[in-house]
Amino acid sequence: MSKSICFVLSFLLVPLVTQGWGFQAHKKINRLAVFTLPKGLFAFYKAHVDEITEWAVKADQRKSVVKGEAPKHYCDLDHYEKVLPFDTVPVYWENAISKYSLDTLEEYGTNPWNSQYVYQKLIAAFEQKNEEQIVKISADLGHYLADIHVPLHSTLNYDGQLSGQRGIHSLWETKLVKHFVDDYNLLVGKAQYIKHIPEKIWERQAQSFALVDSVLYLEKLVSKNIGARGKYQIEKNGSQTRKYYSNVFCEAYHNVLNGMVERRMRHSIEFVGAVWYSAWVDAGKPKLDVY
Repeated sequence: MSKSICFVLSFLLVPLVTQGWGFQAHKKINRLAVFTLPKGLFAFYKAHVDEITEWAVKADQRKSVVKGEAPKHYCDLDHYEKVLPFDTVPVYWENAISKYSLDTLEEYGTNPWNSQYVYQKLIAAFEQKNEEQIVKISADLGHYLADIHVPLHSTLNYDGQLSGQRGIHSLWETKLVKHFVDDYNLLVGKAQYIKHIPEKIWERQAQSFALVDSVLYLEKLVSKNIGARGKYQIEKNGSQTRKYYSNVFCEAYHNVLNGMVERRMRHSIEFVGAVWYSAWVDAGKPKLDVY
């Protein structure tokens, strides 16, 4: 597979607006999650697979225009606790509000709690047989749940800005996916019912946080081995000079991650499908029209 230049990084280091998996990954996760659904639900989702795929990125698109959207995509767990297990962070929103403040929660991210809320909205849409809302909410919920599987969405050091690794966020979740996804095996089994959704959401969040140190350490290791001259390629675009992660660096980093990106995508697909299915079951398995 041709691996072109992997990532654009300006010499002027500017804050990154994180967007979870890149657009390509979010669309692929939602689309493939549809095909994990069992008989009784699959036909409806298959009939709307194009909308669920395209609308997978609407949550990211809202961040710049809808106040309060951005915190729904991440949770900086190390603001609350530095090591696993996260046994003092409340699983439920009401308890979190009581323990912390709304301002604190919104500053450090609300994804695990927001995902629970959107799950309840999906159950309600199923109960009402509101097909338009089922599709829209499913697309959004798929996005938020996928973001939970991105390690750098669970830490204050979300873009390596605290460790001299600025740019790693987009490198890990977007550019590596773009250039290696065709080699991934993203076919997972059929969705299984999840009885305790809130606890499972937090379990997935903790799994992502457990990977943060590896994501950062391995990037530094590859950077040291390759050196600054091998890490970047410099190009000019008019009057602007940019740094690009080199093909050699991207491939070396992807190799030492040893399948991590692929596994997190697979886990995202499996979990999104399972949560959609669980919402339908919790709503009483309503029969949905397929046109």
